[in-house]
Amino acid sequence: MMRGMKRILGCLALGLITLAASAQWTNPSDDVPAYNATAPTRPLPHILSGNQLSGIYFTHQYQIIAYEMAAKIPKVLHQQPCYCHCDRELGHNSLHSCFEGTHGATCSTCMREAVYAYDQTKKGWTPAQIRAGIERGEWQNIDLLKAKL
Repeated sequence: MMRGMKRILGCLALGLITLAASAQWTNPSDDVPAYNATAPTRPLPHILSGNQLSGIYFTHQYQIIAYEMAAKIPKVLHQQPCYCHCDRELGHNSLHSCFEGTHGATCSTCMREAVYAYDQTKKGWTPAQIRAGIERGEWQNIDLLKAKL
């Protein structure tokens, strides 16, 4: 009886060690940040624009362009995750949240995702198609220095 119990505990311990060791190889794309699956049902918070796009957070033209693009597609951004994981640290609920304040101007992930979403929207993609592209990491190919409205 005691020998059987030791064997079971040993197998359980080995299983737990194996599980813990394999965690380092999990796919980070399986961990999708917060987003809204549908279009907003009420007015969204304002995306910074105009004179708000100046000062220490807006020293590069691509920062301003990213915000101008974001302002043109707020309902699309509302339905996109943000892979800087600001949902964890800042409580954001979508990519839209990044552009309600200055966070988007300080984060290349947010800006590249917004430019990607804008470009794909212009091509006729749906928010769900854009989200799938973001989840595949296609936004990582965006060169912010080449972003144009």
